[in-house]
Amino acid sequence: MPAGIALMMPDGDCPLCPRLAAFRRDNRAAFPSFHNAPVPSFGPADARLLIVGLAPGLKGANQTGRPFTGDYAGALLYPTLLRYGFARGPYGARSDDGLELVDCRITNAVRCVPPANKPVGNEILNCRKFLASEIAAMGRLEMVVALGLVAHNAVLAALGLRQSHAKFTHGARHPLPNGLTLAESYHCSRYNTNTGRLTEAMFHAVFEGVRAQLDA
Repeated sequence: MPAGIALMMPDGDCPLCPRLAAFRRDNRAAFPSFHNAPVPSFGPADARLLIVGLAPGLKGANQTGRPFTGDYAGALLYPTLLRYGFARGPYGARSDDGLELVDCRITNAVRCVPPANKPVGNEILNCRKFLASEIAAMGRLEMVVALGLVAHNAVLAALGLRQSHAKFTHGARHPLPNGLTLAESYHCSRYNTNTGRLTEAMFHAVFEGVRAQLDA
């Protein structure tokens, strides 16, 4: 990361969002073996690609402590990253499976698991400073992939841009004033894939385009 830029991380008992803090306490009682804390980003800080999701899943990242690990979304995301050279090793849906990201880092717009997998506006706002810090600290960053509208809006806000600057459209790539490119996909959730809103081919096409641009 650039000299002098420190990565800001939420505390393990982050109190910024009372609803999420209460949910975290309940989950620690119900699932004492789970991570049950803000989920840190995964991947090298000098990566050229940052993937931004929505929030940890209760029995996915909130359980394993690694973004998109252990839930349905990860079963599509990680094989896709392996396919296009952004990861290496086995994906075993565990944080200790030996998987490594290559020139790629993953984070979420909201770091703590929300009830019903749905963060509310003030929770997204409270977590914005962590996403802004993440982007600022990645000195070689060239592209950001936003998975879903919430992530799209969170990235724009973290960069100090209005939502009207770029309309969320699956498969779009938007050049941003700071030299970054914002690429977009529907979130790789079970709902989106089960309803056909997002197919594996559509998801692959997004990362094929990202790979081509980074390799150009």
